[in-house]
Amino acid sequence: MKILITGGTGFIGRRLVAHLKVNHEVVVLTRQGSRAYELLGHDITLLDNLDGLDDLNDVDAVINLAGEPIAAGRWSEQRKQLLCDSRWLLTEQLVDLIKLSSTPPKVLINASAIGWYGRQGDVPLDEQCQTPHDEFTHQLCQQWETLAREARSNRTRVCIVRIGLVLGTDGGALPKMLPPYRLGLGGPMGTGQQIMSWIHIQDLVRAMLFLLEHDECDGIFNGTAPQPVSNREFSQSLASALHRPHLFFVPAPLLQLLMGEAADLLLTGQKVLPARLQQAGFHFTYPDLPQALANLLSAPR
Repeated sequence: MKILITGGTGFIGRRLVAHLKVNHEVVVLTRQGSRAYELLGHDITLLDNLDGLDDLNDVDAVINLAGEPIAAGRWSEQRKQLLCDSRWLLTEQLVDLIKLSSTPPKVLINASAIGWYGRQGDVPLDEQCQTPHDEFTHQLCQQWETLAREARSNRTRVCIVRIGLVLGTDGGALPKMLPPYRLGLGGPMGTGQQIMSWIHIQDLVRAMLFLLEHDECDGIFNGTAPQPVSNREFSQSLASALHRPHLFFVPAPLLQLLMGEAADLLLTGQKVLPARLQQAGFHFTYPDLPQALANLLSAPR
């Protein structure tokens, strides 16, 4: 297959490209050509923009992962607009090209996030949930998903993956957590009761490959492990995996002072379950957190 990927140089994209290019022709949309070759190798094709394209007739699948990191800074109004534009505008452009194609891609796999659900306490949530908490993360993801769904037709299926906290040692949140925990200074944030819906990077990549390969899969899929944990449990598991004490905590007011509204990402949560992935026959390699952390922290870095 010929597969077009956006966000291919990101944390998830790098792993996905490494798997796909073994058996497929991979085209990566990026404005950083030299960096992309350095990260991904030279056995891919680079595309610096979509402006010169009239359609996607020669593309079999599109995987859209692009978007500015949501936790990289305070949510000023300008920052919020950047987070939205980096997702919405490119998705709209891709969908327009798919709709203009006489032989369109067979599938669009579009990233979203469990932020679609908003803060939900410890209520179990699967893909049937229709009661999101209306806040910025929901609004961001809702419009993103709405735009992606426009690509659906009797020739193109659309799989939307609501991704949770992705655990890996070469990107995402975990490398930022490790230094204080290795010093014995790690601990829960706020009350520690907020639920963290996480997934091992290997399982997320495998899930996306599963959706790519299974033509019967269509619609919303939660990209999370089947055993979410509280922030306190996550913190204890991480400290235990590193053989460090678990004595400290981060007060909520400090996080709110440092991060503003973006602190909600850390202080609130949702208990998200991957019901549709499991119903489709996907099996997790790392369903529980201690097993996932043991694998990640024992792997060579």
